Parts: sequence; C-alpha cells; structure tokens
Amino acid sequence: MFSKNVGKIDRIIRIIVGIALLAGFVMSPDAPYRWLYLIGIVPLATGLMSSCALYSLIGINTCKIKK
Repeated sequence: MFSKNVGKIDRIIRIIVGIALLAGFVMSPDAPYRWLYLIGIVPLATGLMSSCALYSLIGINTCKIKK
C-alpha cells in the first residue's frame, strides 16, 4: 500500500513520542487544551506503519533498503 520510508531510529522515536503524548492525554484530565495531546496518534501511526505521507511528498527516505 504505502512504501516504507521511515528508518529504524526514526520509527522508534516516533513511537515513543506518540505514546508519551497519548499518555499525557490520559494523565491530565483537567488540562485546558487536553485534546492537543491527541496529535500523538500521528507519530504513533506513522511509526507503526513505517510510512510517512509527508516524507513521500518531500522525497525523504530514512529507511535503508538492502539491494
């Protein structure tokens, strides 16, 4: 479906940041702008799928492909 363009280190960082943001959403129920933590879905999803649409548009590829 999508070509893999997210490398291993990039992928790990995205997953950690996504989980941290979603944890912030859960752990701060009374924060005034709590819904902004939901942006963590984006890095988590792109990290799990190893594909980033923005990278595709810009032409960046951090995934090392073995030939």
